[in-house]
Amino acid sequence: MTTPAKAATDREDIARRLLRSSAKASFDPLVEIDWDAPVDPGRYAIRPERVSLYGTELWERLSEAQRRELSRHETASVASIGIWFETILMQMLIRHAYDRDPTSNHIQYAYTEIGDECRHSVMFAKMVGRLGAPYYRVDPLTQFLGRVFKTLSNSPLTFSAALYVEEILDQLQRETMVDEELEPLVRAVSRIHVVEEARHMRYAREEFLRVWARRGALSRAYSRLVLALVVYFATTRLVHPDCYAAVGLDPRAARRAARRNPHWRNSLTWMARKAVATFREAGVIRGPGRGLWRRAGVLEDEARASAAEAAT
Repeated sequence: MTTPAKAATDREDIARRLLRSSAKASFDPLVEIDWDAPVDPGRYAIRPERVSLYGTELWERLSEAQRRELSRHETASVASIGIWFETILMQMLIRHAYDRDPTSNHIQYAYTEIGDECRHSVMFAKMVGRLGAPYYRVDPLTQFLGRVFKTLSNSPLTFSAALYVEEILDQLQRETMVDEELEPLVRAVSRIHVVEEARHMRYAREEFLRVWARRGALSRAYSRLVLALVVYFATTRLVHPDCYAAVGLDPRAARRAARRNPHWRNSLTWMARKAVATFREAGVIRGPGRGLWRRAGVLEDEARASAAEAAT
């Protein structure tokens, strides 16, 4: 009888801290960022080694200007995935809050996070436009699966999926925001997102571990499989094939080269490493869905096998 009471107290205490932090360090991107400043075509948007084709034969064929342009388009593609998933997350958080007590700190923080995500989506959308790139829509299958997921998601899936996507974006943006050689606009967007997402990740991680511990075997098996699908589709769609067409490359050939590229595989495992550690410790990466984690290229000890499989 004491364990549930302690969990509820811990949940409220964590949410209270997150609400205080939000009050002290939240940003309005429309005010904080200089959207009128010109984008510098002489700068990369992300570090060259994080571009999906870095080190490949196709990369060597590109001029330096094309490489920088590709970095801007890939950044826009990642931001587009961020908008797509944040829209899903906002709907799932609203569903989470729907039949719960709005006077609780836990639900008040859910509302706070929804507000943050609204601003982040606008911020990402404005950045995409300023980078001279289109909004890179996910393919119809992924779009359909996103609709299904947001409708049928349970609590462990809501928070585990949020944690995964937030962690991979956070890793990339933490590196970007401190590199003074990169495009200032992308660095400014990254800095705001990192500060506010740190709270979101704490909220998601704590709630996932809390609800996961109370789930039975059938619910856990279902959640493992669906999360693996989320990981696979979110990760493999980070770079839209049209990014390659934007710099004059054949999208199919470039996508094949990226899948086989050990540098890109290393970047994926690096971006996902914290999320993978959390889910491994919780016993999530097992069963039929493990193969999807491997095919997504985010399991460091199996990335080579996945790259070899993609090459066949």
